[in-house]
Amino acid sequence: MIFEGQSISCTLHDSGIAEMCFDNKNESVNKFDRNTLDEWKQVINLLKDRDDVKGVMATSAKPVFIVGADITEFNELFASSREQLVDWLVQANEIFTGFEDLPFPTAAAIDGIAFGGGLEMCLTCDMRVGTPKAQVGLPESKLGLVPGFGGSVRLARVIGPDNAFEWLATGKGYKPEVALKLGALDAIVPSDKLKQATEQMLLDAAEGKIDWTSRRSEKKGTLKLNRTEAAMSFMTSKGYIAAQAGPHYPAPLKGIEIIEKSAYLPLEEAIKVEHEAFADMAQTEQASSLIQLFLNDQVLKKKAKIASKVADKAVKSATVLGAGIMGGGIAYQSASRGVPAIMKDINQGALDLGMKEAIKLFGKGVQYKKITTEQMAQGIASIKPTLSYEEIKHTDIVVEAVVENPKVKEAVLSEVESMMPEDAIICSNTSTISINRLAKSLKRPDKFCGMHFFNPVHKMPLVEVIRGENTSDETVASVVAYASAMGKSPVVVNDCPGFFVNRVLFPYFGGFTKLLRDGCDYQQTDKVMHKKFGWPMGPAYLLDVVGMDTGKHAAEVMAEGFPDRMSKDEKDAIDVMFEHGRYGQKTGSGFYVYGVDKRGKPTKEADQKTYEILQQVCSEAKEFSDEEIIARTMLPMIIETIRCLDEGIIDSPAEGDMALIYGLGFPPFRGGVFKYVDDRGMQNIVDLAKKYSHLGKAYEPTESMLQMANDNQKFYA
Repeated sequence: MIFEGQSISCTLHDSGIAEMCFDNKNESVNKFDRNTLDEWKQVINLLKDRDDVKGVMATSAKPVFIVGADITEFNELFASSREQLVDWLVQANEIFTGFEDLPFPTAAAIDGIAFGGGLEMCLTCDMRVGTPKAQVGLPESKLGLVPGFGGSVRLARVIGPDNAFEWLATGKGYKPEVALKLGALDAIVPSDKLKQATEQMLLDAAEGKIDWTSRRSEKKGTLKLNRTEAAMSFMTSKGYIAAQAGPHYPAPLKGIEIIEKSAYLPLEEAIKVEHEAFADMAQTEQASSLIQLFLNDQVLKKKAKIASKVADKAVKSATVLGAGIMGGGIAYQSASRGVPAIMKDINQGALDLGMKEAIKLFGKGVQYKKITTEQMAQGIASIKPTLSYEEIKHTDIVVEAVVENPKVKEAVLSEVESMMPEDAIICSNTSTISINRLAKSLKRPDKFCGMHFFNPVHKMPLVEVIRGENTSDETVASVVAYASAMGKSPVVVNDCPGFFVNRVLFPYFGGFTKLLRDGCDYQQTDKVMHKKFGWPMGPAYLLDVVGMDTGKHAAEVMAEGFPDRMSKDEKDAIDVMFEHGRYGQKTGSGFYVYGVDKRGKPTKEADQKTYEILQQVCSEAKEFSDEEIIARTMLPMIIETIRCLDEGIIDSPAEGDMALIYGLGFPPFRGGVFKYVDDRGMQNIVDLAKKYSHLGKAYEPTESMLQMANDNQKFYA
């Protein structure tokens, strides 16, 4: 044994090949944390002067290689000064280059994920061998960062700059076949042959059968590029990446700039360029938000994992009550993840529509090569459409998705309960109707909760699991586990009008309609909230997508539940659009007019008729600044979101922010409402709310906001 630590061990094989094995004894996966880096440095110092070592093989004792850097630990560094951050990067990179400079060949044996720092470690090696389970990539751009351990500049020298541009910009993980073709891997072998093959490759290199020294020299030199062709390539790539990423996500473009600036520098100098770029990105608001988003997502995953362990009901079969587009989408989502689904309706046409939707979604999976035709056939076969209740007598869970009418739902839920096993769970896919009200129609309210899917089901990650006052913890755990097994991100919320997501969305719409009332142009509002704030679409367009009929109904539910701040004394833009039958996309006209062009592509255009209709409820047009538009639309949402935390509707800022991002498309680079408030400072938000207090109680800061402002507190420590 050469070295034995908490994260790394190193042994010398009889062949003369040293095996450096990553195996963090305190974690389920390997990460680059301070301790791992320190132990790696010790191993390098022990190896570099030994005469009995012919080569070093890097392996992992985990099902993955190395998943990346420990962002929870390194996140602290980002709050330090730029000088301190760069100094730390220099010290860390001395370890990576120290391994790269060992006086004998090195190789990585990759079985499973090697992402971020894990791939950067592999790129310091002279050779890389993977298995069919290997997956490599540099996902730093998804966190608003660029590689910091030499990954961008080494990757460009290994697979070429154009390929490196794509890897850096997308942050995707790549399968071994792609990595082999591009040169990121040198061979693919079965998992049980990985160490043997890697060791033999090192022995061949030590004996001169593989010219590892030339490989190393080429990687440590400059990029072999024609300057004229390179200039064109860099310019084209930067233009494309900038257009795809948009102005709110600078990291993808920064990765291209690193390669451009370091193209004709030796590796040692190129890494310094990367250091500066990393420091630029690490201290941006975007990186802070995207990292917090990543950590919040880990909170959801951890809760789902705990739920799967404590759930008293394993869901092995499901029933979707109510077919059509929504029912078909839910049935597809369940069946595609291995839980067979019965789809029950009273109308054959609805069943046909539901099956058509499920088949279409499975077909897209085949089209995009996510599943095989055999898997498609199996998935479709595991959905059973029926007009009879007879089929559901042995189901584990029923997801009711009938029309959004409380009396209809109550009747259906009561009827289906009498035909189910006593330990089966019933859920209602409702967006507005009180779970406590619906539970009154049931004999076993402890086995009932809400399971609110967002449309379209297959695309939207969020599922709100709504706890009623009588819902048992075991039922909640079982439904959370089921939603997670479906590939969704469940967030548990307590019952109230609109639950969480819709409750905080409609104050945003209220802020928008008040803006229109006071003379703001709906197109200007959409442009500001989409282009500048970062929403996927502005509020007018979103109302058209939701449907003015749905929006009006939900607004009435909110007004009844929270009359002090969500009721209105006069008609607004939603009311008059509804009265004129302009429901949005579903009717071909709303705020905008919808159609198709000559190629059959959907179109969206402004309509003069909209302005004529809005004259009934809006004053004469006047100018509003971008800042005022953002403040007047966002403040009611911000304040209502904080109220939900105060009232215990949501358990934590992390879950609230993830629900808004996954359910509404809140701009990820802003991190969610709570992160947005932290970044601006609660005192600034309170001052802004007071400025607009004349607009009503929806703009009134809560007591908790005033206290946090006074104490200079944040939601995220």
